[in-house]
Amino acid sequence: MSSRIPLPYSPKVLELFRNPKNLGPMEDATVVESAGSPACGDMIRLYLKIVNIDGVDIIEKATFESYGCAANIATASILTEMIIGKKVEDAWKISWKYLSDQLGGLPPIKYHCSILAVGALKRGIRAYYKKVGSHPDWLPKDLTTEEKQVFEEEEIMMRYYSSLKTLGEGR
Repeated sequence: MSSRIPLPYSPKVLELFRNPKNLGPMEDATVVESAGSPACGDMIRLYLKIVNIDGVDIIEKATFESYGCAANIATASILTEMIIGKKVEDAWKISWKYLSDQLGGLPPIKYHCSILAVGALKRGIRAYYKKVGSHPDWLPKDLTTEEKQVFEEEEIMMRYYSSLKTLGEGR
């Protein structure tokens, strides 16, 4: 008998978990970035194909790979749906809270999944502009609060994983 209580996922989260959109690696990606840690928990790898059309950077394609729970898969899936065809500048403005709201909400213990998805997106956007050697005016020079949250989430996951490993060695 399990003592685990199922998490109250929205129908949208469950639908995207069962039928994720844009899942899998992309051979012709312009940039590939990750957030999280496959060694100790949730991880998202985001593939972006960005094209410049008449001086405007557009996300032509977006796919993802995910290691994690239903919320992790659903947040990455809905994020890719939201950003395909968008200006990179508009994609940059997507927040983890907005992503969570578009899923019908996430349980508080799963907010980190939307933080990681948006973090991978912001890393991808920064990597793109580094690759092309430009820095648009709208892109902050310093890390944003959301970007810092991703580093904090990754650090928390690593500390938690390390503590579990240490506990396992003590047996």
